[in-house]
Order: sequence, then structure tokens, then C-alpha cells
Amino acid sequence: MTRVHPTAIVDPSARLGEDAEIGPFCIVGPNVEIGARSRLIAHVVIERNVTLGADNVVHANAVLGGAPQIARYVDGDTRLIIGDRNTIREGVTFHRGATTSTGVTRVGSGGMYMVGAHVAHDCVVGDDVIFANCATLGGHAEIGDAVFLGGLCAVHQFTRVGRQAMIGGLTPVTADIIPFARAAGNPGRLAGLNTIGLKRRGLANDRIRALTRAYSYLFNGEGTFAERLTGARGAVEVTPEVDEMIAFVEKGEKRELCHPPKRR
Repeated sequence: MTRVHPTAIVDPSARLGEDAEIGPFCIVGPNVEIGARSRLIAHVVIERNVTLGADNVVHANAVLGGAPQIARYVDGDTRLIIGDRNTIREGVTFHRGATTSTGVTRVGSGGMYMVGAHVAHDCVVGDDVIFANCATLGGHAEIGDAVFLGGLCAVHQFTRVGRQAMIGGLTPVTADIIPFARAAGNPGRLAGLNTIGLKRRGLANDRIRALTRAYSYLFNGEGTFAERLTGARGAVEVTPEVDEMIAFVEKGEKRELCHPPKRR
């Protein structure tokens, strides 16, 4: 049975799923859909045009579906789509898409968004991510599955962070981060592979070794980086993870690729 606290305000056009719970002083705006068993704890604002999936928990003072922070923003019928089983902590903000772009911000399932985290307009965020306190995305950022963003790190607009990458706290990310990597520092630089994370997710040791050899070849091999990228599939063992890493690099368009620090 759906429960709505007497102090909550729910627009008549909003659709509430079975056993959804709207807590004290929450505001649910027009054209909002809240999935089954999702809970808004208290003082949550869901502005408009938001789809929130099932089994989400949204804590106090989170604001979902706000307008993009664009100086010349023109209002329009844009959306925010959020998956299932997310934990969205206090003060988190997710913005709708922009009328000048895709018009949709997409957030996956199974994520943990800690206090003050922010997802900007037209971002695409994968499943099972962890955003530590105040981790921030600029517009159009793409974040792969199982990415960890450390506290107070900031991902520049149009930047990609590949699957299962780990970004250290306070790190500004202004270049694309390959899948399965670690990055840290100011500015952010590659610091090797996220081997502990890969082991925790059950990747076999031989597959991790193949990734390590591919990483070493791409970033430390002979010749130019462009030459190594062109010849990578013939020079290293190509497992599914290695192929994903190479394909990620080949697809880069908007931002430069993040590299390790230069050797002295």
C-alpha cells in the first residue's frame, strides 16, 4: 500500500508505484513516476519529468530533476531517468537533460550516491557505481558500470570514465579514463590498474595479467602512442577486457586520453 505523509505535496499527475513511501515535507512534481517500494525519507524534492525506478531510497534534502545549470538555459520537455535499487543520500542533486542536447539524463541501478554528490544534465551513469561525498559530474559526462569516484573529485563535461575505474578523492578529471584503471592527483593521471577492484569482482588472475600487459604496452611501449594503439590487437593477448580497453581508446572524440605521469 502506497503511503504519503500528510505534510507531503504530490502533484495529481504523479504516478506512485505499489508500496512506495513519500515521507514528511517531500514535494513530488508533475510528470513524475516513482517505482514500487521506493522511499523518499523526508524533505526530498522531485521537480518534474522524472522516472525513479523501484526499490530506491532517497534521503533528506536530495533534489532530483532540477533544471540544468546552463547560463542561457531554455526550458523544455526534458527528462531524468533513474534505475532501481539506488541509495541517494542527503543533499544529492541530479539534473534533467538540456533542450540543446539529448534532453535526457540517465542514471543506472544499484548505485550509492553519498552526501552532496551531483550528476549534471545529459550525463549517462552506469550501474553499481559509488560516488563518494561531493563527487561531481559536469554535463554530458559518461560513467561506466562499477566506477568509484572519490570524495570531492570532479569530472569535466564531456569526459568519459570507463567501467570499473577508480578515481581518487580530490582528483580533477579532465581527460578520458580507460576502463579498469586507477587515477589520482591534480591534474588526474593514471596510476595503474584497479587490480584490487578487479579481484573483488571475480576477474581471473590470467585475465588481470593480460590487462596488465596490455596497459604496459599501450602506455610504456616503444614508438608513438598512436602506433602502439594501431598495433595493439596484434601485439598483446586480446581478452574481452583488453578489447574493451582498446575500443574505449579508439572511440575517444571529445576529450584527450588520460596518461600516466611522464617519466623523469
